[in-house]
Amino acid sequence: MPRPILARIDLDALNNNLRVARRAAPATRTMAVIKANGYGHGLLRVAEALSEADGFALLDIQDAIRLREAGYRQTILLLEGYFAADDLPLLAEYDIACVIHSDWQIDLLDAYPRRGALDVWLKINSGMNRLGFAPQQLGQVLERLGRHGAVREITLMTHFANADEARGVSAQLELFNAAAGAYRLPRSLANSAALLRYPQTHGTWVRPGIMLYGASPFADKTAAELGLRPVMTLTSRIIATQELRSGDEVGYGSLFRADHSMRIGIVACGYADGYPRSAPTGTPVLVAGQRTRTLGRVSMDMLCVDLSALPQAGVGAPVTLWGEGMPIEEVATAAGTISYELMCALTARVPVVV
Repeated sequence: MPRPILARIDLDALNNNLRVARRAAPATRTMAVIKANGYGHGLLRVAEALSEADGFALLDIQDAIRLREAGYRQTILLLEGYFAADDLPLLAEYDIACVIHSDWQIDLLDAYPRRGALDVWLKINSGMNRLGFAPQQLGQVLERLGRHGAVREITLMTHFANADEARGVSAQLELFNAAAGAYRLPRSLANSAALLRYPQTHGTWVRPGIMLYGASPFADKTAAELGLRPVMTLTSRIIATQELRSGDEVGYGSLFRADHSMRIGIVACGYADGYPRSAPTGTPVLVAGQRTRTLGRVSMDMLCVDLSALPQAGVGAPVTLWGEGMPIEEVATAAGTISYELMCALTARVPVVV
């Protein structure tokens, strides 16, 4: 019998979350972000569920080619663009759009085949200070691209650093608008948080990511409050129980010590499955449909949970690590990380079912 850990992917929830994004920004086109293997959910299964999106954004050119060969005709965008001249014939062959964020990428454009043309998303650095041209460079860069025979359509884009926080987007938006205002070009600014909270950022294209997978981009608003449904539910079962006396310790490093008699359960899930080792005692978990907490340090293949208030839960009791009934944001917050990382960290040894 296989080990009981399992990740369930709810494709209907993905579709629901896309509809939430489209209702929030009805006048725009939707670029569904499906990088990192669809945030750990599976590239092709995510694309199928999100097939009504106007486009897909990802990083790897081979993933983009997989989408084209699977029959997807939407705009496909490489969020970091191309990395070498050898990529350019593939962009032409498969009609893949790309972000251009640096001078060296423009220098490589001469290698683009003369057949076809390239749609470019020109990235402006409005304050994130990762990728993009400085706002004052925009005119010069547009002139260079406009002279190049390979370039077809240009979309101006930027990325917000604080759309999910109280600081908001105003400073970056003002910088972007000041630079882009003179040009009648399509625009793309909004990630999930900006899409939901700042309609003035919607532009021509919105780029929902984390919200599509059923997690809230905000610390002060739950996914359910936003109308989002969890897509990935990670489950396992209790495989053993232990009776502790006061003073007994649990797990590597003996990080948890019982201060009274208690019963604990051992769950078949650990950091080799993608559960965060950083999750401390008290991280919420669902056992037999009721909330309880983890105890001690997460090990490679197992973690421990408190069964003191769950006398009915024994060997074989179902456990939800995150997903339906146990919001992934709560687990991530307890572990000092974010829901993105938990989704992407799911390892290959965990069976995935739809």
